Amino acid sequence: MREECHPLLRGGSRGGGEDGKEYKHRLSSGEMEALASVCEALLPPLPLDDPASYYEGKNEELSGNKAVQSFYQASGAESGIPDEVAELLVKRGFIEAIILVRVVLWILSTRLGSLLLCGSLCLGDKWPFVYKFSCLPLEKRERVLQWWFRHWFLTPIRLAFLYIKILCVFIFFSRVDENAENPAWKAIGYEVEPAANPERVPEERPLHKGIIETMYQTDTSLLDSLADKGLEVTHDSKNNLYKIKCDVVIVGSGCGGGVAAAVLAGSGQKVIVLEKGNYFTASDYSSLEGPSQDQLYESGGILATFDGKVMLQAGSTVGGGSAVNWSACIRPPDSLLQEWAKDQKIAFFGGCEYVSAMNAVWERIGVTESCVEEGFQNQVLRKGCENLGLAVHFTPRNSSEKHYCGSCGYGCKKGEKKGTDTTWLVDTVDHGAVILSGCKAERFVLAKSYKSGSMRKKKCLGVVAKSLSNNITKRLQIEAKVTISACGALLTPPLMISSGLKNRHIGRNLHLHPVLMAWGYFPDSINSEFKGKSYEGGIITSVHEVVSEDSRPRAIIETPALGPGSFAALCPWESGLDMKKRMLRFSRTAHLITIIRDKGSGVIRTEGRASYELDASDKENMKAGLRQALRILIAAGAVEVGTHRSDGLRLKCEGIDKEGLEEFLDKVSAEEGPQSLVEKWTPYSSAHQMGSCRMGINENEGAVDQNGESWEAEGLFVCDGSVLPSAVGVNPMITIESTAYYLSKRLAQSLRSPLNQLHTICQRD
Repeated sequence: MREECHPLLRGGSRGGGEDGKEYKHRLSSGEMEALASVCEALLPPLPLDDPASYYEGKNEELSGNKAVQSFYQASGAESGIPDEVAELLVKRGFIEAIILVRVVLWILSTRLGSLLLCGSLCLGDKWPFVYKFSCLPLEKRERVLQWWFRHWFLTPIRLAFLYIKILCVFIFFSRVDENAENPAWKAIGYEVEPAANPERVPEERPLHKGIIETMYQTDTSLLDSLADKGLEVTHDSKNNLYKIKCDVVIVGSGCGGGVAAAVLAGSGQKVIVLEKGNYFTASDYSSLEGPSQDQLYESGGILATFDGKVMLQAGSTVGGGSAVNWSACIRPPDSLLQEWAKDQKIAFFGGCEYVSAMNAVWERIGVTESCVEEGFQNQVLRKGCENLGLAVHFTPRNSSEKHYCGSCGYGCKKGEKKGTDTTWLVDTVDHGAVILSGCKAERFVLAKSYKSGSMRKKKCLGVVAKSLSNNITKRLQIEAKVTISACGALLTPPLMISSGLKNRHIGRNLHLHPVLMAWGYFPDSINSEFKGKSYEGGIITSVHEVVSEDSRPRAIIETPALGPGSFAALCPWESGLDMKKRMLRFSRTAHLITIIRDKGSGVIRTEGRASYELDASDKENMKAGLRQALRILIAAGAVEVGTHRSDGLRLKCEGIDKEGLEEFLDKVSAEEGPQSLVEKWTPYSSAHQMGSCRMGINENEGAVDQNGESWEAEGLFVCDGSVLPSAVGVNPMITIESTAYYLSKRLAQSLRSPLNQLHTICQRD
């Protein structure tokens, strides 16, 4: 057992008797039988008559490798994996997805239904002549899955199998036992980074004097804890809630909320920060993919747009995305700021005060602009660009130049990354603010405004929140002069809409910086130029910009962090053998991500249910970026390259000439997701969400004004990535923090004004 990390991040059995817990998915025995047979076909046990035949080279060494042999014999249907798939589906899936999967499994649990979905493959020459799916030989079940993954006519069936595939392989490669081990890891060359040197990680929790972790509280102890922090609390027994008074309440503790909290608390305001996620520090992190995703990310890291086009990742812990992002600190391009200032008429983006805000952010989070030692993937990116004569730059990071940590996406165990949880929020509690973790905002408290001459018909009096702990039954009503929503572009719009706000821009204009990936395989050898493994070293230390012939930016190319579960989930599934072969290459497969500044946009009005549409130009830019990424991988010396398109598009590079390369690159496409009516589809990803409550010069142009204040409710502000007028085109942490710094500085100035006239102050510009 990894006793040194937090219990929630250790992993271990999810249920089913091993730890005394029972599964709660409630799938029938017939559905579970069908599910297990699908999982077995996705990751089948393979015969070992000639194990060396599974490999390309190194046959003598690998034929006697017991870990690899055991991996080939392992099955996706063993050790409770189907139950965990069902559990995760029910816990994290859309209700429509749950219904779809269960209907398909129910159909497959019958002979007639299997005939309908599997056709002649379920026919036999002996009684009962028609076999249900689970009774088919493994080879026939695999052929059924191959057929459905390619089929476009009945897309919902394909989606059902895809849901199962993603959950099955993610669980298979990410789950751990009580010793934090996974039996497949040795075979695929993966090991979790050892615990940091305890002498380098401070034992003291940086936010200890200001944080109340509601997961450890009861109704009574919470009341005492609030009072101990100097807050005025009254008990409203009629409505079963605690009323808490403060000057400013902020919902969210990430790049927007953390910065705003520090600025406002530092100006003398009594600040309360509400954070839905829990609080973890460097010594708590485990670097285990499964439990870390579950605890540190929105929806446990298993969240997609409702239309299935894009997989979304957003932080959900104290520090928000800044606690789990990949450290890239890239300033917004000057051309973008001028576009926002001139075209969108948000003047401050083009002014010196915004430059000062960026400089203040840069200094507070300790940005460094070079890297002493790059990891395997960044070595590949840099070398490929150099061999092609392409520009490649070091990526500034909010860590030291020597920071060599590939697991910062699961929280930085070394304590070197400077997210808001170790910078701005520390400043916040040092100025007497209180942070309530494990506490989810439900709605803003809005009342009619009687202010003479105000165009805003409502005023915000605070927020109602609920602890996610079962030991706390009372809701919290925080009453404040100013309320700030900083829970991110995926959660701010639903919170505003559920509170009764109607502006048509709330929830619209959602930009995602959609991502597609290219991969290249670099076998490990004594003569290999690139040392290390794909999951080692700083995550993003190099960046290449893809430009058009007239020098217009089209995309940027960086490197991702992929644990084995995420790697497998993204891999196209062609067969069980192919999937296992791909995973044996995991540690030496370099991925390059193509990120575009999307013109297309989406909508998010209800929590967890976003939709998204790519623009035609987005697809062309994505295609250009993917092709460039493949060229870079080939130039770096990859023996094989490919994309994640569903047909497994790939190229063996040995002996390839220029004509052959161009012929391959012509096949590269940026198809939409699995719900599209095409045979070949591509899974998109997004780690950057912005624009869904954008600023506008009036209520017809945006959801908030240039101060971040709602056009409808006085005293309600938005201070996160959702206020940005459009997509940024680069990693947005610096842009979000700088915008939050500027807005909160102006707000602090207004609150210090004797007349509290924010609009008068800001109109002077």
